[in-house]
Amino acid sequence: MESRNKSQVSEFLLLGFSEEPELQPFIFGLFLSMYLVTIFGNLLIILATISDSDLHTPMYFFLSNLSFADICISSTTVPKMLVNIQTQINVISYAGCLSQMSFFLLFAVLEDFLLTVMAYDRFVAVCHPLHYLVIMNPRLCVLLLLGSWFISVLHSLLHSFMVLQLSFCTHLEIPHFFCELHEMTQLACSDSFIHDIVMYFAIGLLGVVPLAGILFSYSKIVSSICAISSAQGKYKAFSTCVSHISVVSLFYFTSLGVNFSSCGTQKTHSNAPASVMYTVVTPMLNPFIYSLRNKDIKGALKKFFGLSSH
Repeated sequence: MESRNKSQVSEFLLLGFSEEPELQPFIFGLFLSMYLVTIFGNLLIILATISDSDLHTPMYFFLSNLSFADICISSTTVPKMLVNIQTQINVISYAGCLSQMSFFLLFAVLEDFLLTVMAYDRFVAVCHPLHYLVIMNPRLCVLLLLGSWFISVLHSLLHSFMVLQLSFCTHLEIPHFFCELHEMTQLACSDSFIHDIVMYFAIGLLGVVPLAGILFSYSKIVSSICAISSAQGKYKAFSTCVSHISVVSLFYFTSLGVNFSSCGTQKTHSNAPASVMYTVVTPMLNPFIYSLRNKDIKGALKKFFGLSSH
């Protein structure tokens, strides 16, 4: 008989990290803690940038949107995993799985483009400081943000539409803690060759092009910093980019490493722990990276909580 039609698929089984019962309380506590830290940390960044008028600048406008994307990435994957561990029921509906995959793709690509836009912002700030407010005007900032959203939504809809065309067999176990695109396509009974080509092309395009833009921006930034005569001036210029460089490195090394290592891998749990780095750890660390060395953010948070000396 023919394989079951895609419309007859009702649910998938998320295998998570481990099926060992004794490890479930530890995994639940660990991910609940990381999720709460992620939400609290990124929410503080958003509240600080909104409440303090001194932070109403392009840099912090994009930072607050990056924090929003971080919250959404974690909220797309972690809560369902926590519910599954708590209830000991690892099923997720077909519609729920498709929705989770779509929203994760949307916010992951949105973060990718926001990091690229922020690199351009740093390029203008360091290389054209006198024209910074003219170039990075509110209209351009909004257009860059809307463009990032448009590409992200388009990318998510494309893959969602292509997954809808796939037929799935009776073996519907996903060796992951969320409905990841690559894992879902591996479950398909129908020919997924075209979808695989589109998937890897999109990974390459949306990974390489933004990264090339970031590297180009920083090549110009390094050239400008080297042209500064005073050591203090060089340090001041470079310090404005340290946080962004750290976040970009963390995001790209983890996400691209997982995506390209998944090519050709079989159904194992091996990719699940690695995926934690860019789905949970990176969104959790971003607020700390941006706030620990940032006097403006620290000052805004002190004002927000009424701890300012003024």
